[in-house]
Amino acid sequence: MNIAEYASYDATGLAQEIRARRLSPDEAMAAARAAAASINPQLNALIDTFAAPLDYAPDGPFAGVPFLLKDLVLHARGVPCDNGSRMTAGRIVPQADTELMARFRRAGFATFGRTTTPEFGFNASTECRLHGPTRNPWQPQHSPGGSSGGAAAAVAAGIVPVAHANDGGGSIRIPAAACGLVGLKPSRGRTPAGPDHGMPLLGLGAEFVLTRSVRDCAAILDAVEGPDTGAVFHIERPAQRYASVTATPPRRLRVAVSTRFPGAGETHADCIAAVQTAAQALEAMGHQVEFASPEYCAESFARANMTAWTSFLAASALGAGQWIGRPYDGSGVEACTRACIEHGLALKALDLELALADMNTVARAVGRFFTRYDLLVTPVTRVPTAPLGLLDQDDPSLDARGWCDKVFDYCPFTPLFNVTGTPAISLPLGRSGELPLGVQFAAPMCDEATLLQVAAALEEALPWRARLPRIHAARMLA
Repeated sequence: MNIAEYASYDATGLAQEIRARRLSPDEAMAAARAAAASINPQLNALIDTFAAPLDYAPDGPFAGVPFLLKDLVLHARGVPCDNGSRMTAGRIVPQADTELMARFRRAGFATFGRTTTPEFGFNASTECRLHGPTRNPWQPQHSPGGSSGGAAAAVAAGIVPVAHANDGGGSIRIPAAACGLVGLKPSRGRTPAGPDHGMPLLGLGAEFVLTRSVRDCAAILDAVEGPDTGAVFHIERPAQRYASVTATPPRRLRVAVSTRFPGAGETHADCIAAVQTAAQALEAMGHQVEFASPEYCAESFARANMTAWTSFLAASALGAGQWIGRPYDGSGVEACTRACIEHGLALKALDLELALADMNTVARAVGRFFTRYDLLVTPVTRVPTAPLGLLDQDDPSLDARGWCDKVFDYCPFTPLFNVTGTPAISLPLGRSGELPLGVQFAAPMCDEATLLQVAAALEEALPWRARLPRIHAARMLA
């Protein structure tokens, strides 16, 4: 199998080739490494690669499929975790897997490297002082999104068919939109965060992957979903396997469409056009589509997000300091990170209670909205993918509120579903010039099944897999 052929497969297809013995795991890994060696110098998506892939179950459903870890939150035994920060670079080496990492191993993924992330994941672009900016394979002067931008660039460029990602305000969906991928943020509690975390980011954080196809997204969710031992709560488990659900068209849905949320600025015409394309496709499928938007207090929402993020950054900095044996003193972090950490350190217990109260109020409003609608369709970002440098996390002119406002103004549509904990997915249905644009689909709590059914139907009606970015293994190594 040549490199171009390898890069044409999604994870499901590659696993089928390996099971049928038409391709060996070693051959798949050799192709992935060759693609990384050729392409990564142009993208800066991978921090490093391992001498040998991490141990994995040879009988897992994705046995031998090359895989990459995002350098944040998830831990693999013996693999350094820099968190995108000079403060912790090379100093944190976990001695145990997190539960999701153990499930990736059991699924058979052959993990051979780490992908870039902005510092502590708090940016909608992937550019940090430690590793430098990661470039979008569609247009290298633009961002691949964040904070899972390294993962997105690697998958979009054909280095791997799937990579680990996580999402505390859009960090799966924004890179998926920027790089032309499928990006699902599961419901709160659908995938495990333990044992290191119970409710990361006050419950805003979720762990999963970035993929090229809907079938990969569904099958991988089947492989890793479910609570881990000691989880703070257990949500409703799926009635059917997600992979089988996607083979069935969705029932006739009540679909709301919105291109502007409370407190957000004007949405770019290309982002609106992408949503309109998706709405027209859904209407052609027989769904009931109308314009409607959830109503909630924008200031309360912004305040809760800022409290959640700054308290998380402060806890991360203090925890990292304990781990490396050097108390946090403000050094080794970027200017906006430092401002957010200082804000978080000044918070009181009452501030966290008020943030949780604000989150509850917002979640109740969105919950009522979803009693009237089965699906909400929005842009992913307010404007097309940002050029590198626009979201500079080392900008000394910004205080904590200034940085939070700048990030969330760029992506006002994604954080809502981190606050509510409800599932949302980005699909690559639009374009702005050469750059892909994502459309976000959100559903009520625990209804990943409907999202995946709709995603599969749209993948068939508006296919995207044949579109390749400027920097891709099939173009460069054919």
